[in-house]
Amino acid sequence: MEAIVEEIQDRVTLIDAVPAAEEDIAAVHTRAHMDMVRRDGVYDIAALAAGGAIQAAEIGLKEPCFALIRPPGHHASAGSCWGFCYFNNMAIALEKLKRENKIKKAFVLDFDLHFGDGTVNILGGRGYVTIYNPSSSNRKDYVNNVEKQLFSETVDIIGVSAGFDYHVNDWGGLLSTQDYQDMGRMVREASQKNKGGCFAILEGGYNHRVLGKNVRAFIEGMDSVA
Repeated sequence: MEAIVEEIQDRVTLIDAVPAAEEDIAAVHTRAHMDMVRRDGVYDIAALAAGGAIQAAEIGLKEPCFALIRPPGHHASAGSCWGFCYFNNMAIALEKLKRENKIKKAFVLDFDLHFGDGTVNILGGRGYVTIYNPSSSNRKDYVNNVEKQLFSETVDIIGVSAGFDYHVNDWGGLLSTQDYQDMGRMVREASQKNKGGCFAILEGGYNHRVLGKNVRAFIEGMDSVA
């Protein structure tokens, strides 16, 4: 988190997160799961991350927004979790927008190296969300496939589960920093085509020497389209 803040603080307006309400979390997760997170002693920080995702989604309806939050969320299912995730931040945010009739359709781009199983488990069968987890051993094909999928849907909002561990200097060893900027631009352009919004929330990314630069590149891509 510090590596990212150091890189982006002169480029963005930082807003303090507000914890998600219990009813917003309960709309996605079972009570038993919420109790387990409480017993683990991480409920407050997980609720704060989920609240930050909600704020980013709401702001994203008007202008691009990036939720710099921890813990991440895309491995959290309704009643279970793994991979440093506790609550599914993306699902909580989109479900709140849907319940409040702020959106009818959504697209989730999850470009983390690891498949976002929790997001698929929660949102995959709800009918209003298309979820895309790109995967390719060819860098050009990867980025081209992302562009193709983004522009294939007409939605009210695009939410990005932004994990940066596909970077050439991270576990995935594939994407360049420029690729993240290009994907940010594609997200914004697709949302403008739809006359909708876009936002992103932080998932993975483990090499702190490049993580901040990659996040900044993605944010600048989202903000590069007038």
